[in-house]
Amino acid sequence: MRKLLLLALVVAAGWQYYQKSTNTPNPVYAEPLRQQSVESVRSIPDPQFSCDGRQHCSQMTSRAEAVYFINHCPNTKMDGDHDGVPCENDSRF
Repeated sequence: MRKLLLLALVVAAGWQYYQKSTNTPNPVYAEPLRQQSVESVRSIPDPQFSCDGRQHCSQMTSRAEAVYFINHCPNTKMDGDHDGVPCENDSRF
């Protein structure tokens, strides 16, 4: 009887350790996915763009290109209020 009780305690402790070590949230209680933040988009380099000296919104062909430039290229002049959103007043985007 004692061996069975000891075995049950070892199994229970092992299970608790396994649950804590996997760090996987219970899907029932997991937070819903949030919209991708600007910060996470900023950190992903886009291979279709490259720094080539352009600095102004009028030289960009898309908002995505402008975002790439302000985050990866020096001396850009497209984010006057420094909020991470370039070319806010450009009606083309």
